[in-house]
Amino acid sequence: MRKEIQIRVSPEVAGQEEELRRYLLKELSLGPDALTGIEVIHRSIDARQRKILVQLSLRLFIDEPFTPNLLQTPSTKSVSAKKPVHIIGFGPAGLFAALQLIQNNRKPIVWERGKDVKARVEDLRGINVHQKVNPDSNYCFGEGGAGTYSDGKLYTRSTKRGNVKKILESLVQFGANPNILVDAHPHIGTNKLPQIIKNMREYILACGGEIHFEQRVTDFEIRNQSLRSFTVSNGMKIEADECILATGHSARDIFEILKNKNIKIELKPLAIGVRVEHPQALIDQIQYKCDTRSPYLPPAPYSLVKQIQDRGVYSFCMCPGGVIAPCATADEEVVTNGWSSSARGRPTANSGIVVELNVGDFKDFSSYGELASMYFQKSIETKAWIAGGKTQRVPAQRLEDFIQNKISASLPKTSYTPGIVSFPLKEIFPKIIYESLVNGFKQFETSMKGYLTNDAIVHAPETRTSSPIRIPRDPQTCSHVEVQGLYPCGEGAGYAGGIVSAALDGMKVANAISGIYV
Repeated sequence: MRKEIQIRVSPEVAGQEEELRRYLLKELSLGPDALTGIEVIHRSIDARQRKILVQLSLRLFIDEPFTPNLLQTPSTKSVSAKKPVHIIGFGPAGLFAALQLIQNNRKPIVWERGKDVKARVEDLRGINVHQKVNPDSNYCFGEGGAGTYSDGKLYTRSTKRGNVKKILESLVQFGANPNILVDAHPHIGTNKLPQIIKNMREYILACGGEIHFEQRVTDFEIRNQSLRSFTVSNGMKIEADECILATGHSARDIFEILKNKNIKIELKPLAIGVRVEHPQALIDQIQYKCDTRSPYLPPAPYSLVKQIQDRGVYSFCMCPGGVIAPCATADEEVVTNGWSSSARGRPTANSGIVVELNVGDFKDFSSYGELASMYFQKSIETKAWIAGGKTQRVPAQRLEDFIQNKISASLPKTSYTPGIVSFPLKEIFPKIIYESLVNGFKQFETSMKGYLTNDAIVHAPETRTSSPIRIPRDPQTCSHVEVQGLYPCGEGAGYAGGIVSAALDGMKVANAISGIYV
């Protein structure tokens, strides 16, 4: 017999298989050998009260053999002779578009400006250690996109965009921990993602797809409102009448090309702010209401949202037990982001704290037309680069000093490897961002007593929360509204905001090209 139940138990019971088994045998009045298997369907933590509980949905196998549902790597199928679809960009959108095209009996041909996951590592070392930015290979560009080396969070609210479970199952098939199928806030970890992405790449190649690294697109040829070809950085002209444009939110050169070619793009609002780092032990104490976190509880996350004068101020990409990373994509700019390994074992917690902006906030950059928000972004990154001594060091303040506009006499140790420089961040941000952040932090303290402390460091800036433009497309065919055969896709086109939503959009566009509308 199989039985599905929901229980609420202590972290110690939930985290120890033998304890959980003992609890279930007692609760269900079963004999010692009756329970042959326990399969976790869903797991979440309820930390709202002082007594923390773990909510579990379980499938129990009683008096019958335990047969867990194991996912296997999909079998290869040859698409080498099938009609090709070109994909520009090999982040989550481009990657899952390629996988879906194979399922649809189309041949994916990928063009990626960056390097493969292994070769990217040296360029990440370059920016962290030598403060040298490779504009084509960094935290944002390269195989797997920005998600590969920025945490691997898989939680999404985009459940109406497609089959989230299918995305998670695909990741498990290629090597992810099956826990992502059951955890309320699934997470893979920066240390695990590269191998998973490598496995996906090898599958695409085994099926007859093509992947070309270190090939940045430099031009598009449009005739009679249809895509005819595109040119890559080695000078090759690629004939193409179907092309998925999945370049990510930081491909500013692509946005410039589109504008210069009079390919319709639209200005899109975004959110900009800072990245704040606290001791993880402090966040644990606040969130779990304890002096010391139980070894059966994960490092505590947090999620904060406040309305400040009709603007949202909120936490973004919160990384428990994580690291702040340098995510610039060009010289003369600094950008911060965060990541955690699968264990989330670092002593610090960090999160972006950002302010919602609207089109009116970019009026000083209106001469750039549809790229006004991009140049607004860039101006802040350049100011921060200058404040940091024209290196990859970032300007920083202690949190209470930030609120009081006071230069920090000293700064705690940071996880940000290139280093930090004490600087009044009010001088970097427009008034509306600085004042919204100050009031937002004050409001955060009302929800998380102890959050507002000078033991926390404010790093600036966090600017790459989403794409500064939207590339309009037909809602059914997904083709550009004016250029037949060009398919805007993923975060860079303004249709996603994270690994899962970008992957869902990649699948959606691949299906639309194949005439499958779901």
